[in-house]
Amino acid sequence: MNLNMESEKPIFLQIAEGIEDGILTGAFPEETQIPSITEFSVTYKINPATALKGINLLVEEEIIFKKRGVGMFVAKGAVAKLKKKRQEQFYDNYVDRMIEEAKRLGITGDELIGMIERGFGK
Repeated sequence: MNLNMESEKPIFLQIAEGIEDGILTGAFPEETQIPSITEFSVTYKINPATALKGINLLVEEEIIFKKRGVGMFVAKGAVAKLKKKRQEQFYDNYVDRMIEEAKRLGITGDELIGMIERGFGK
């Protein structure tokens, strides 16, 4: 996980997204422990409260859960939840905007699909 201290995106969001990426790639399998808040703060030289804020976002979404006295763990079903969440974000952030731009440029649906298929063929 890389944090960009120069990014406009808050560090706690970068932490949360980094953990999400780790879950999706299998670096943090379901029902396994993730690094502690202290480990995140020491590794990335950030305030522990910042790391906690990022982790708490994932706790609220039931992606990770806390075992009192043991640590934080990836919830069962977290991969499916994250894929659904990211697919919705993908549509909102990319597909919807792409379609709007295609319409402005007079690109038909079939032409757009052809462009996408060409991109997948690379």
